[in-house]
Amino acid sequence: MKARNQHFLAVLVSLICTVSGHAAGNAPANLPESIIDLQTKAGVDRVKGAWRYSDVTIGEIDHRGVGADLKASGAPNKTNDFTPAAHGKGFDDSGWMTVDPEALHDRRGNGKLSFAWYRIKVTIPQAARDFDPTGSVAVFETVVDDYAEVWVDGKLPFAQGQSGGTVAAGWNAPNRVVLTRDARAGEQFQIAVFAMNGPVSTHPETYIWMRSATLSFYTPGRWSRAKKVDVTVNRIDPAIDSIVPTNAVLEKVADGFVFTEGPVWHPDGYLLCSDPNMNVIYRVTPEGDVNVYRPNSGYTGADIHAYRQPGSNGLGLDAQGRLTICEHGNRRVTRIEKNGVLTVLADRYQGKRLNSPNDLIYRSDGALYFSDPPFGLPKFYDDPKKELPNTPVFCLINGELKEVVSDLRGPNGVAFSPDEKYLYVANWDETKKVLMRYEVQSDGMLRNGKLFFDMQHGSGEEALDGLEVDAKGNLFVSGPGGTWVISPEGKHLGMIVGPELPANYAWGGVDGRTLYMTARTGIYRMNMECPGSRINVASR
Repeated sequence: MKARNQHFLAVLVSLICTVSGHAAGNAPANLPESIIDLQTKAGVDRVKGAWRYSDVTIGEIDHRGVGADLKASGAPNKTNDFTPAAHGKGFDDSGWMTVDPEALHDRRGNGKLSFAWYRIKVTIPQAARDFDPTGSVAVFETVVDDYAEVWVDGKLPFAQGQSGGTVAAGWNAPNRVVLTRDARAGEQFQIAVFAMNGPVSTHPETYIWMRSATLSFYTPGRWSRAKKVDVTVNRIDPAIDSIVPTNAVLEKVADGFVFTEGPVWHPDGYLLCSDPNMNVIYRVTPEGDVNVYRPNSGYTGADIHAYRQPGSNGLGLDAQGRLTICEHGNRRVTRIEKNGVLTVLADRYQGKRLNSPNDLIYRSDGALYFSDPPFGLPKFYDDPKKELPNTPVFCLINGELKEVVSDLRGPNGVAFSPDEKYLYVANWDETKKVLMRYEVQSDGMLRNGKLFFDMQHGSGEEALDGLEVDAKGNLFVSGPGGTWVISPEGKHLGMIVGPELPANYAWGGVDGRTLYMTARTGIYRMNMECPGSRINVASR
């Protein structure tokens, strides 16, 4: 997205608002519809469960040092591990002691450096006179003195920047984990709580105990802090009714940002997005929780004060789930490996530094396409650091970087048709507001570039930014005045106009029908009739 002049005072104020606005963390906005207290016999009986407990023993084991691959492939050594490893769904805890729910507050463990397991299998109850859980969001919450990690059905999603939820939330802080967002009577969930005595660094005299444990049920609207906002859907063609619901609702998921961009949906059920102005990647849950996923996401230079958008922009996941990042200030495309190492995929073309990679997309065979306008440079086209003579779209295929588009002044958003026969490129150029379509070749090259849609006379000063495509090939394009809905034949079907103009889009949600919109200071979403053509459906 073309940068906007930002006064540093306004940026600072906005950042403070962002931090303070999200500091509440994981607390939902409203009370639940119903709570089952798992520290009472009646509550445990209602979920057909039983608490089981085991101390954890720490002992020395054989291991290996760090190898060249940064994994345990080096020389043999000794380290420590604990037993039992009871996080698995099928772990047999039948030999463990059974704990009276009302005795969960009893002190356990051995004090000092000690760990323990609590396990319970819960069953979503049948509808009762007081509450019917069908279709609700079921949330397990516990506060363990002092720290806890919560495994559900043998899963503990690892997410950088995550706090609370499955991982340790902090000193005596609540761990709140969504078991399901569409509860059905009879569903079962195996919960394993790994408890830790703390502070770990001081080996205290205290012991482990469970302060609280509940199973709460929220209607989807009550659980989420997302709020309905005004939206206008201009239905130019009746065909839009099969794309955008006639009763369409636009929700604001989170706000307080400076400029959100480059969203991608993670299969563990959250959105990642950039704020290039603030040099940050955020992690945003469907409920509206916001954490910093990666600070300094695009630049760490001493002259960062000269940049208006030094941070990351476009984000994407490859077939292995590795995050790929367009770094404005560093003028490169990078990938975070599973072991946390940052790999530079592209930073030069024919010996010249890239401009400032903006948006990206993977083809199903792993070929990576990305746009490279100069919008991340301090002086854009006139910046003395600009080395390339033009503003290309590149394809990185089989280790080779190819220039595949060279005739656009502001290539920005990129997206494939569902069959990958075409690549769409949105052009940010106030004098040429066009959406181009190119035929995709097996070697990564593009040919027969054609004007797909012209927005030059659209109402509004904005040019074209990001875009997305649904499974039927319909396009959602950020253009003058709002989101343009365009058929795969290039017919304008309608407009979606919300409080802010979106910069980019990503499909997400449990069924892939939710279109997330990163739009300046806020993140919005709208459920559509058709799912996206490329989605990473949440694991649970």
